[in-house]
Amino acid sequence: MTKLSEATRNKLKSVSTATVATALFKRGLRIQMIQDVHPLGPDQPTMVGEAFTLRYMPAREDLNTIDVFKDRSHPQRKAVEDCPAGSVLVMDSRKDARAASAGAILVTRLMKRGVAGVVTDGGFRDSAEIAKLGIPAYHHRPSAPTNLTLHQAIEINVPIGCGDAPVFPGDVILGDADGVIVIPAHLADDIANETFEMTAFEDFVTEEVGKGRGIFGLYPATDPQTLTDFAEWRKKNGR
Repeated sequence: MTKLSEATRNKLKSVSTATVATALFKRGLRIQMIQDVHPLGPDQPTMVGEAFTLRYMPAREDLNTIDVFKDRSHPQRKAVEDCPAGSVLVMDSRKDARAASAGAILVTRLMKRGVAGVVTDGGFRDSAEIAKLGIPAYHHRPSAPTNLTLHQAIEINVPIGCGDAPVFPGDVILGDADGVIVIPAHLADDIANETFEMTAFEDFVTEEVGKGRGIFGLYPATDPQTLTDFAEWRKKNGR
């Protein structure tokens, strides 16, 4: 996987999924937002990291007994131990939350190993416990049944679909209160730089609108005076 630079990581931590979605849309990318996943904790920090993936398939009962967890090469357990620090574990659970993708013990292990976050388009068991851990975590809804009842972990670190979004290993995952978006790895630096600048301008616009200024000529900046005002605002605020 391509290693995300600290400069790019820090810039992405300061921007929103909404701003990134606009930057990706400009490049013709429209389906990068993972659909129907929600943060478990209302105050969890922004999530940024490279994607490390786990793919589930429909479980076949004779191959998905409780004894499979004795195998150290079991893909779910191996993903938890192999996901690199600073990365995000992204799980393709086929948008099926009838059984859990993981629970609090595995997510705690990920947190202790320095993983940046975890995402599933299914559900987590022990969701209230996970919400208290502090690690960014996203799912569709809580789900108590063990993954073995419906999901068979089949392979790790391969291209997957998660909530209708394509995720390739090494893609950059950004999560905030609005949800989770996938940034193709080769675009990460450009998107970070562009959205960092976009965020500064949007913060300026928000402040101006809050003062009662109208949006025509301001957003977008079609009035030359807007750019003059923005330059002065940046200098004043060190942005």
